[in-house]
Amino acid sequence: MSSEFVQAIEALGKEKGINSEILFQAVEEAVVSAYKKNYDSSQNVRVEMSKTTGEFHVFEQRKVVEQVVKPHDEISLEEAQKMNPNYILGDIVEQEVFPKNFSRVAVQNAKQIILQRIREAERNMVYDKFSEREDDIVNGSIQRVERGTVYVDLGSTEGLLMANEQVPAERYLPHDRMKFYIIEVKKTGKGPQIMLSRTHPGLLKRLFELEVPEIHDGIVELRSVAREAGMRSKIAVYSNDEKVDPVGSCVGHKGMRVQNIVNELRGEKIDIVKFNPNPAQYVANALSPAQVISAVASDTEKICWVVVPDYQLSLAIGKEGQNARLAAKLTGWKIDIKPESQVENDEPVQEGSGEEA
Repeated sequence: MSSEFVQAIEALGKEKGINSEILFQAVEEAVVSAYKKNYDSSQNVRVEMSKTTGEFHVFEQRKVVEQVVKPHDEISLEEAQKMNPNYILGDIVEQEVFPKNFSRVAVQNAKQIILQRIREAERNMVYDKFSEREDDIVNGSIQRVERGTVYVDLGSTEGLLMANEQVPAERYLPHDRMKFYIIEVKKTGKGPQIMLSRTHPGLLKRLFELEVPEIHDGIVELRSVAREAGMRSKIAVYSNDEKVDPVGSCVGHKGMRVQNIVNELRGEKIDIVKFNPNPAQYVANALSPAQVISAVASDTEKICWVVVPDYQLSLAIGKEGQNARLAAKLTGWKIDIKPESQVENDEPVQEGSGEEA
């Protein structure tokens, strides 16, 4: 080997973003492998390579024993002390060997192992990079769709969007760019597997954190998210500063902030409601855009009885119960909605902790 070889390894390391020490170690392993393979040796071998000149030295290793049973692996104490009187039982004796025409063989063998090590290092780098980004969002470009699975180009690797993580109403066309939520990063024999989602509530949460500076800065908190991907979502927000309107911060000037998120989610409707520590008021807010006349919550039963104007009943319940269902998911409370006319004719609404909305 030569100094040019060393320079080539260092340049390769920089190009691939891999520590050159990993590649030098691969070379040394290749030399050991080449020696054992080409010289039919099962003996323990150590290789020492110069990081400046590229020269290497091969040392056979034998253990100092009282009685030699395996000549290739052992050396008697008497013979070892002829070489160095300081040797004692259990020491390892190293002797340099100079195999003929070994440089050419070693280089050929080193090439394959270096390439293998580069692939392994690149896979580990990708895994480390994306495993740190689990529960985060990433930009990607659609590569192809095969048997219901969408393959996404993430730059340094490929991500998988399985059928159960796809939004039914969305179309995934080659070269389309969109944001994805990383739900899991797996290690496999073929490299890291990045599992993506377009339906996870975390995608909506992270989009608001990116779009709304007040959330990023901690002034506004996103307390809860309820999502039916591709159709409608609700988020509950709270402000730690009385001067900052949490809903207004998320909506943005002329609705631009929330509209950017709606566009990213391909038209998914988003209701932004104000969190309230009072359960009854919180449920009333969550049923937006419906108007609520009164709401009474029972802590023991974890249920909230809500009264709405007759003409608002269908809006409060929503198409196929979607608005009420999302409000229940958002608040964590069961919700019983009744029209005003029914309540007037029935007995008064059950009492509990709460207030009129």
